[in-house]
Amino acid sequence: MTDSSRDRGLSASYLYRSHTFADNMAPKVAVGGTFDPLHDGHIALLKRAFEVAGDDGEVVIALTSDRMAKSQRSRPVRDFDTRVRELRAALKEIFGVEDFKIEMLHTVYGSAIEEDYDAIVVSPETEPMACNINEIRRENGLRPLNIVRIEYQMAEDDVRISSTRICGGEIDSHGKMVV
Repeated sequence: MTDSSRDRGLSASYLYRSHTFADNMAPKVAVGGTFDPLHDGHIALLKRAFEVAGDDGEVVIALTSDRMAKSQRSRPVRDFDTRVRELRAALKEIFGVEDFKIEMLHTVYGSAIEEDYDAIVVSPETEPMACNINEIRRENGLRPLNIVRIEYQMAEDDVRISSTRICGGEIDSHGKMVV
């Protein structure tokens, strides 16, 4: 928190709100993924989503369905209900939050192409999908989402942390080298 924002009594979450949100508007923020296994890159993505939403906004986490998760990768993925439980527990433990929505993601676009969202938080890997979502939203007469991109979280070897690397035994969920 900056000195000037502290003087005005503003919370740190206010500093992350987009200038495109009206002062009286609580942003609805989308973020999506498989989140299995949950790692520091996911935590950074989710942290940013809660920062953008602020104290009064809403975070909607689109969690890939079992079918979608398995169709996109060759490694095993835990079932949807297990991932929901672990995500809820992690967010409560790490950020102390319980007030968010998890929806099942059946397509790469999810509800972001048809529902009223203000922002979407993405990684460099998923940023092109957010641009596609905005194109579809424009075609559907909806206003585009504010795309908030975080940078990759890097492992000790300066290669990005990924679930594939964790499952392959290269690194742990914090990016520490295992081999």
